[in-house]
Amino acid sequence: MEKANITKMRDFYFTELSDLPEVKIFLFVAILLIYLITLAGNGSILTAIATDVHLQTPMYFFIGNLSFLDVLCPTVTVPKMLQVFLSEDKSISFVGCVLQLFFLIDAVGTEILLLSVMAYDRYVAICSPLHYTNIMTKRQCVHLAAGTWLTGFISSMIHTSLNFTLSFCGPSKIHQYYCDIPPLMAASCSSTYLPELAALVGGILGGGAFLVTLISYIYIISTILRMQSAEGRRKAFSTCGSHLTVVFLFYGTTIATYVRPTSSYSPKQDRIVSMLYGIVTPMLNPMIYSLRNKDVKRALVKAFRLKRFS
Repeated sequence: MEKANITKMRDFYFTELSDLPEVKIFLFVAILLIYLITLAGNGSILTAIATDVHLQTPMYFFIGNLSFLDVLCPTVTVPKMLQVFLSEDKSISFVGCVLQLFFLIDAVGTEILLLSVMAYDRYVAICSPLHYTNIMTKRQCVHLAAGTWLTGFISSMIHTSLNFTLSFCGPSKIHQYYCDIPPLMAASCSSTYLPELAALVGGILGGGAFLVTLISYIYIISTILRMQSAEGRRKAFSTCGSHLTVVFLFYGTTIATYVRPTSSYSPKQDRIVSMLYGIVTPMLNPMIYSLRNKDVKRALVKAFRLKRFS
């Protein structure tokens, strides 16, 4: 009997997005469609970058890393979410929850830093074009990308270990559709001081990355305003505006989710916010950063041997 109780304590149970069958079917189809679009868009970018020598540049190297993260992040959560829609079993094992949280935080933490690196790359390209090749060397790009991945990995190890040293009394219901830091802390029956402190430190570091990104774009916009060509300014502003939309959406939702005390946790609000950075943003990134680019379109046509129709 005691062994059975321990086993139950190691299971977690997700909250459904809706109890209505019609709504569940709609959500299943919508989320599946978004996920498939995400895989197709980011997969296309990765294929184009890998097969076209003209895209072997620092900018596309970082975009390739972003596309991989945008495949990883929803893949960690969406398949289990879709299973919950179709099945009466809303549980996830202790090990499954640990792995889900680890890879989610790893992907989110790495992307936060990667967006700031990408902004810095564009800052150097636009504001110091003559020094770009000397600053953004292949070696430097690899070091920057590796630094973001290593930092994301270490951060995830810390957050995951702290959250799963908490005590969970009996079968724990997670008011979310995947394992994440705020609902896990809310489900705990022990002190969450250390996980909250780690989340605060992570939020400060994320805020620093956002500040670097914002400052880079301020310098970029300032340089664009000094351009002589009105058409050049229009195109540059269009691109920067799209990039900033994604940046604010991603940083805003992630910081709002993780940088706050457990007492202010709102399950319904968090489920909506997490949809934005966990599912919607990975779908939007390839459309905004690459798929409108003529070089990427040309590479895709070449890679898939498709005919272009005017």
